[in-house]
Amino acid sequence: MKVLNLQCTHRHVFEGWFGSEDDFQDQLGRQLVECPMCGDTAIAKLPSAPRLNLGAQPQPTSSAPATARQDVAAAPEAALQQAWLKMVQHVMASTEDVGERFAEEARRIHYGESEDRGIRGQASREETEALLEEGIAVLPLPIPKALKGPVQ
Repeated sequence: MKVLNLQCTHRHVFEGWFGSEDDFQDQLGRQLVECPMCGDTAIAKLPSAPRLNLGAQPQPTSSAPATARQDVAAAPEAALQQAWLKMVQHVMASTEDVGERFAEEARRIHYGESEDRGIRGQASREETEALLEEGIAVLPLPIPKALKGPVQ
């Protein structure tokens, strides 16, 4: 099993697991590898160091707490991506998907014609702007494909 560090053209960094380098190249060529953040299929492999499991873990020599060392080593982009994905997962778990009826249902809720609840769905730019002009609070939130269905 090969674990590769990957990056899309929007600079989102993620990990991919493949049976071999040939499997990775085959899937990449057929555009089956996509960014879990934005769905981009223009993916590049980043340099990575091999990880060797030699048994015992070396003890840290620094006097700084382990959590502080991890925070310094963690890339800010990765932390931001993780926080964004967690927020999107929360929105998906706590809202009802009304699909293409989003603008209509948002109006019905706003004007008291439907029960007050959190909803999500699709709306065009024009529909979104019209909702905002009517004083209806909406927030465009792109949802990665990986969160829309079962993850393989």
